[in-house]
Amino acid sequence: MNKPVLAAQPQIESWDPVWSQVRREAEEVSKAEPALGGFLYASILSHARFEDAVLHRLTRRLQHAVLDPGLIHKTFHEILDEDPTLGEEFRADALAWVQRDPACDRLIEPLIYFKGYHALQIHRIGHRLWNAGRKDFALYLQSLVSRFLQVDIHPAARIGRAIMIDHATGIVIGETAVVGDNCSLLHAVTLGGSGNEHGDRHPKIGRGVMIGAGAKILGNIKVGDCARIAAGSVVLKDIPPRRTVAGVPARDIGENTCAEPALTMDQYVSGDDVHRDEGY
Repeated sequence: MNKPVLAAQPQIESWDPVWSQVRREAEEVSKAEPALGGFLYASILSHARFEDAVLHRLTRRLQHAVLDPGLIHKTFHEILDEDPTLGEEFRADALAWVQRDPACDRLIEPLIYFKGYHALQIHRIGHRLWNAGRKDFALYLQSLVSRFLQVDIHPAARIGRAIMIDHATGIVIGETAVVGDNCSLLHAVTLGGSGNEHGDRHPKIGRGVMIGAGAKILGNIKVGDCARIAAGSVVLKDIPPRRTVAGVPARDIGENTCAEPALTMDQYVSGDDVHRDEGY
């Protein structure tokens, strides 16, 4: 069996509890699965900071790009150096997965396995490139993520912290969309426009919103804080805060049974509620 590569250990920033936990988990996996030792050393244990491990993993996810991976990695580090708050967002998103996804028990999992986490962090870098006027590099990253990870987020879209995009396949988020902090999205969600008009044309999602699998939210509409959108719904108009909507087109079926649906991930909606006649 392959054994972990032995090398001088990096200077660890031990004050970082997230990074310390990730390293402990990587060491445990290396012992349990020696065949993964080299991969875990390269991905995690050879790095001094959580940020470095994230950027390494993101670069590896794009390694089949025409552009030299070394140049991509260098650009990622330049963006991090210019805005260290990027590292705070990396951590907040990783913690969101552990707190909300019942299939995720360890911080190491989003970092090395989950494409939703990877796509989101590459978007965060691309968004900063976009705002810095480097729009073509940002669009290039968007195209790579769409090709390799099946997630399409326009680099101009504004996305808050502590976001979980579970499974992630088929996610589409348009140019003028906004997603507030502490939101959870499942696969095949679309935050799209409703025509070919220019300008502000995509949804504005408040804080703590839970959007179920396959939901489509179309147009420049507002989704209030802590709203819940059932799987497969098509939302065409504003949703007040703390309301649950479901159906095609979506209807208001009542106030949420929990204060923060994005944290509890309660996606159950009864058929009787969905087929009620009252709209919103």
